[in-house]
Amino acid sequence: METLFLVFYGFQEYNGISKKIRYQISALEKCGMNVHTCHYEVMPDGQRQWMIDNSVLESLGKGMIAKLKKRVSFHAIIHYIIEKNIPFVYIRSYHNANPFTIHLVKMLKKHGVIIFLEIPTYPYDQEYSSITEKIELYTDKLFRHTFSKYIDAIVTYSNDTEIFGQRTIQLSNGIDFSNIPLRNKTNDTSRELHLIGVAEIHFWHGFDRLIRGLGEYYDNHPKYKVYFHLVGNFSGKRERDEIMTPIKEYELEPYVILYGALHGEELNRLFNHADFAIGSLGRHRSGIYNIKTLKNREYAARGFAFTYSETDDDFDHMPYVLKIPANESHVNITQIIDFFHSMSMPPSDIRASIQHLSWDEQMKKVHEEVIQKRQTINSEL
Repeated sequence: METLFLVFYGFQEYNGISKKIRYQISALEKCGMNVHTCHYEVMPDGQRQWMIDNSVLESLGKGMIAKLKKRVSFHAIIHYIIEKNIPFVYIRSYHNANPFTIHLVKMLKKHGVIIFLEIPTYPYDQEYSSITEKIELYTDKLFRHTFSKYIDAIVTYSNDTEIFGQRTIQLSNGIDFSNIPLRNKTNDTSRELHLIGVAEIHFWHGFDRLIRGLGEYYDNHPKYKVYFHLVGNFSGKRERDEIMTPIKEYELEPYVILYGALHGEELNRLFNHADFAIGSLGRHRSGIYNIKTLKNREYAARGFAFTYSETDDDFDHMPYVLKIPANESHVNITQIIDFFHSMSMPPSDIRASIQHLSWDEQMKKVHEEVIQKRQTINSEL
């Protein structure tokens, strides 16, 4: 089946979202779909364009007019889908419901195209904090219910059975096991423990809760040492301040090591040096309590025990998971130490426990839903 995967932004080689989309596309292709990727790209010279796979679909020009066209001009995409007689379009939400995106999906529905919309994080309203972001969100709020009327289903990683008046297909974030290595060593943890957190750092990751917990732990001058290796760039000044302030306040410079973004073998080596992983500790800050994050799945695929604060149905019952409260309390470091030393599950067993969460298994659900929808349409003809 010919399929178009529509993304309203560009790809970056080591970006987690970009990798996730590539994994999803590969999984759909294993189901027998011939997937074309349509995405937006900004070239080094400032030229903005819509791409289909590796070819330019439409050049939008440069400057402010080109930026505006990105938000309002989808004629080339509509024409391509209709001309190629593509029966299924999978859209990754950019929270950009407006009259122009409504026109896009409305025109596709007139030609019998099946449309699924993936909303990676829901609810998402509280993730927007700046004035510019809130203006964009206001537009989305005005039009998202109308937009959803022209969608056949919304793909979600939440437990919601309906979003914006539309039925949902519930998935778990998946794993491409071929691209995530199992940790290949265990360390001597008799005198020290190395924690690791990996993310593009946003306020909802809540790493400041852990750092303040470390500060309180070291106030008691413990002999057992705990180190936190934090990998990733800060998404903004707020996030930088939330991390740097407690480091300086508690004089934690020897124990909290900041790396910036790491990828590939460099990241793998650091994971092999670590003992226990830190998931999101502040999702409640953006009003989210139930979510199936990619981070948790990647930690488990690498064979790590880990902690987080949200509700994740795939992991809440696992013996290698330490749940902490979804509030602003500081993380109890002694509790992490005790949990780690009481946990005897080997890395290979942790990885084996999530084989059913592969992207191949998750995207099969999407494929099955598309086939069922086509059968329903054909029976009504």
